[in-house]
Parts: sequence; structure tokens; C-alpha cells
Amino acid sequence: MITVTERAKEKAIELMSKEKSPADSFIRVGVEGGGCSGLTYKLEFDSLTKPDDKVFEDKGVKIVVDKKSFLYLVGTELDFSDGLNGKGFQFINPNASRTCGCGESFSV
Repeated sequence: MITVTERAKEKAIELMSKEKSPADSFIRVGVEGGGCSGLTYKLEFDSLTKPDDKVFEDKGVKIVVDKKSFLYLVGTELDFSDGLNGKGFQFINPNASRTCGCGESFSV
């Protein structure tokens, strides 16, 4: 399962509203090769699911992840920070053995 914090939920709803996303929009998260640690996180708003997607709902927010990325993200919590050390969504991933300094890439 992938979960969201209350802050991430509020920010996602705010951003989807600003972007005038369709009412059935959700957060799509994923993983792709790249970054200084080998894998990078992807996050976008979407409204179309694919046959192999895993679908979760936490705190009223729908989260969708492709089957391959799910293997790297199982148990991950999506948070949002607007502090001095950076602003944006953050992945708290228990599967990551190493992360880069900016937190945007990881390895397992």
C-alpha cells in the first residue's frame, strides 16, 4: 500500500483544483531509472488507469502506481514539505537503501 500524509493530501487537492483537473483525477506515482542514486521518483496527476495499475485510496485521495514501480514503492508514504530545506512532495520509502541529498533519487 502507498499512503499520504494529511499535508500531502491537502496540497494535492489544492494543486488539482488550480490545474482544473477532472473530478476523477488521482495521483500517479512511479519510478524510473536515473538520478544520482540510480532510480528517480515520478509524480503526476492523471485520470486514466491502465490494466496493470495498482490502485489505493488513503485519506480520500486515490493513488495509482504501475505494477513495476509498485515493487520499489510498497509501504511508501507520500508527504509534502514547504520548509527551508526544500518545498515539494517527498517520498518516505522504507525500501530505499540509499537516497541522494535532494531526496529525488534512491537505490534499493
